Amino acid sequence: MYLLAIESSCDDTSVSVFKDGKPLSNVVSSQTIHTLYGGVVPEMASRQHQQNILPVVESAMQQAGIQTIDLDAIAFTVGPGLPGSLLVGASFAKGLALALNKPLIAVNHMEAHVLSLLMSDSKPGFPFLTLVVSGGHTMLVSVESPAKMEVLGTTLDDAVGEAFDKCAKLLGLGYPGGKALDDLAKTGNPSAFRFPVAQIPALDFSYSGVKTSFLYFLREKGGDFVQANLSDICASIQFALIKPLILKTKQAMEQLGYTQFGMAGGVAANSGLRAGLQDLATENKWDFFVPDFQYCTDNAAMIGLAASFKFQEADFAPFSAITHPRLAIGQNV
Repeated sequence: MYLLAIESSCDDTSVSVFKDGKPLSNVVSSQTIHTLYGGVVPEMASRQHQQNILPVVESAMQQAGIQTIDLDAIAFTVGPGLPGSLLVGASFAKGLALALNKPLIAVNHMEAHVLSLLMSDSKPGFPFLTLVVSGGHTMLVSVESPAKMEVLGTTLDDAVGEAFDKCAKLLGLGYPGGKALDDLAKTGNPSAFRFPVAQIPALDFSYSGVKTSFLYFLREKGGDFVQANLSDICASIQFALIKPLILKTKQAMEQLGYTQFGMAGGVAANSGLRAGLQDLATENKWDFFVPDFQYCTDNAAMIGLAASFKFQEADFAPFSAITHPRLAIGQNV
């Protein structure tokens, strides 16, 4: 079974070819132009997708060594994401599927992130808990099977990835600046400065308050002080951002009684968060899993894996399926 998967939810155009549930290619074209504006410009992102989609598809097919006539299904990200960006991927997928007379598979972007934990040789068995951390989402998801997931908690305002990038931008580290902040934090003291951690009930999160507190802190201290204490400031704000993630993960694991958990999404690359969750797993004798880095950020391979499970169940989408920018896990197209 050959399957072509397309991911275009934000500013990365990605295409993957799958054979019997395994990726033969996973091509990603990133849009660097957004660094000039300090964030993703939606209209510009959709136009870039229009330019990139065909060359990326051709590259993925060439790497896989097959022709379009060999394909058995076409998969695409239906949401959540930027409406214009989603529309480019969905339109291309539908056009190709119609031309080849092949079934269409619509994939929830967040469900694909959750299932990316199954991409590596070292992977959890069902059931398990997944902490999804990215620029647009922060959530805890209980996973009983590829088709049965439940969101236990989510952010009430901003995602942790957005908070990382905003704090990095305030420090003059550029956009996206999450990695730069993480690198500086490695040599800093996380206890040097104290930033508030939101006390949210149940398993939800909130990051708007800590961003505001950080802004006021930088204004009060001034540029010279900030530059002289940059590593300590980065380590301290990173500690405040990841502490709720670790605490809520522990709370969810204890409530569920699971022995396995993982982390997915772009922020899964953060070294401080990885170390904190690994320590949590070691202390409680739990198994901890993280996908390979190429499968943490937005990519079509995770869309292909999710689509492979849907293909086995003949869970195909009608050609009238539309994109859903705010589609939730478990919500039907």
